[in-house]
Amino acid sequence: MSHDSDKLIRQLSLVAFLMAERRPLTARDVKSNVEGYSEMSDEAFARRYYSDRAELTALGIPLASQRDEFTGEELYTLRSENYFLDRLDLDDDELAALQTALYCLEGQFAYAEPLRLALQNLALGRPGFQNAPTSTAERVRVSAPDYSPELAGRLSKLENAISKQRTIKFNYWTPQRDKVSERTVNPFALRLDEGVWYVVGQDLVRAGIRTFRVSRLRSDIRFATRRERDFRLPADFDVEAHRVPKPWQIGEAVGMARIAVQDDTAWWVHRTLSDAGTITDGIFETAFSRVEPLAGWILRQNGRAVPLEPAELRAEVAEGLRRLRDAHEGEAPAPARLRRVDRALGIVERPAGPIAPERFGVLQALLAHLLASCGDSRDAQLEAADLAARFSIPLEELQDHLSLLNLVNFGGGCYTVYAEYNEQTGGVRVDKELYGDVFRKPPKLTPLEARAIRLAIEYVGATIAAEAHTPLERVRRKLEETFGQFELAQTPQPLVQDAEEALVKTLSTGAENRRVVEIEYLKEGDDTPNVRTVEPYSFERELPHWRVHTWDRTVDGPRTYRLDRMRSARLTEEHFEPREGFDPSYMTEPRIARLWHSPVVARWKVERGARPLTDHAALAELPFKTEEWLLSEVLADRGETVVLEPTELRQTVARRAKELATELGVSRSRKVAAAPRA
Repeated sequence: MSHDSDKLIRQLSLVAFLMAERRPLTARDVKSNVEGYSEMSDEAFARRYYSDRAELTALGIPLASQRDEFTGEELYTLRSENYFLDRLDLDDDELAALQTALYCLEGQFAYAEPLRLALQNLALGRPGFQNAPTSTAERVRVSAPDYSPELAGRLSKLENAISKQRTIKFNYWTPQRDKVSERTVNPFALRLDEGVWYVVGQDLVRAGIRTFRVSRLRSDIRFATRRERDFRLPADFDVEAHRVPKPWQIGEAVGMARIAVQDDTAWWVHRTLSDAGTITDGIFETAFSRVEPLAGWILRQNGRAVPLEPAELRAEVAEGLRRLRDAHEGEAPAPARLRRVDRALGIVERPAGPIAPERFGVLQALLAHLLASCGDSRDAQLEAADLAARFSIPLEELQDHLSLLNLVNFGGGCYTVYAEYNEQTGGVRVDKELYGDVFRKPPKLTPLEARAIRLAIEYVGATIAAEAHTPLERVRRKLEETFGQFELAQTPQPLVQDAEEALVKTLSTGAENRRVVEIEYLKEGDDTPNVRTVEPYSFERELPHWRVHTWDRTVDGPRTYRLDRMRSARLTEEHFEPREGFDPSYMTEPRIARLWHSPVVARWKVERGARPLTDHAALAELPFKTEEWLLSEVLADRGETVVLEPTELRQTVARRAKELATELGVSRSRKVAAAPRA
């Protein structure tokens, strides 16, 4: 039997023994009675027992200790409430909505397997959990632009290093310097910001806590030592303190900017940038470390944001408009030849699988399921294929898992279960042993399983709430009560916007009951929201945005709307019949724009799919549906992105750059005009 299997049997037997005795036990008691310890030397036992205690605590199973006042020996206990899941008052529709979330996230969610195991524990003993997903599953499509098999494999390796507290090494590409260097890091946490994955940890070479974008890792992730543990998570580490800032706030702040926003735009700025600044009387005030990204954000608003202070911000906006005008008047530039992709720009490691649940957690849940299937009887007969599918265990490995559970005992040979897979019949016979009834209840969620649920809420929480007909906060609160007696210090709080949740609920109700919805929508480039009457059909979660696919009665055609630009949504009393032949999941074929990116921005554009050129510029083919959207994208790059095709859009960009210089009250030279009144 492997070292890993020995450890799992030892740890499960330790848990069983401490829970069965229901009294403080000495280390000698443990060594004498628990499977796997008795044959060890005292030195080996002390080392293994300390390591097992630490791993169990990390899994959410704390072994309490106290010193005997008479003998001075350390005494250990494990209360059953610290092992089993608290009674959870999740309604059937709330649990069904969580199952729908798993269905929606399949194939785009690296944490799908830990989420599946968590839901298995939450649903233990409930009939119908494996029923077909609810109707919401047919109305929600999830896509994560940053997701790939390579990314899922990297997240799996990083999760492993974080849980084991192992120092890692990897090569990392820094776009600012366009350089790859080796980093040695103590990884503390993973976080998802704006649909992008980051790992936060102590950089041992640069001596500080740093945030690394996972997609910029340029090598395999390697353990730096052979030790079982290299570091401990600092007690004062707070992952929320390392939320990735807005582009203009990366680095130390050097000043405060004041930007005038239209009354009808202020609500949108407040909704999307409340963590970056404040709005008072139509003035958005935000700290900045560099003016260039902030100038790009202003230009992206296409006239709906006016720079007031400081003068250098107004100058950068003016300079960006000058570059835009100059680059789009006359003939388009001729791009250089495509560059052969440097090995450093690609993925050089073989992709691993997505994140797997801890094997200890799988065995915990499997044991509870086997015993629950017996009920009050002494045995049960299960279908092997169903059991393997339920726990995502390859059928050929099922007996290995069952054999491990067969060896778990309460000390002195008191076993829990005996289960055997018969390949000829395809069945699994389960016999409940003497202490089997003790483990019939579901175990607490491990930190990884809890993290999977929190991330699922981040991805599709609003549809969970809409499907369950209950506020998302209520579902989240109930779930977090099950996370165990440990702090999820490495797990960011989900960023679910209350406003978007309310919009999803209204639109979801409209789609489910076929009711027309009236929305207020701020279109890209418009100054004021437009009122539209739509028939909602389905949702798309393209991180970090929600979109709803509709038939817009106002223009009598298909339209897709981003919820962060939707001011309100109201159900009307009017019903609609689904339109025959209308595919709500996608609109008309997009047009393609050819864009040239200067070396100033090319490195970042290559990350998003552009192709590098021999002169360090880049070339991209970007799908777009509306000219307003594409114009905002080009304006945001302050003249460092140039439209090559369609040619008519070049004239639009040049003309709009001239108009904006007047509208924003900035000159086209480095000399700054007087700031307009707010």
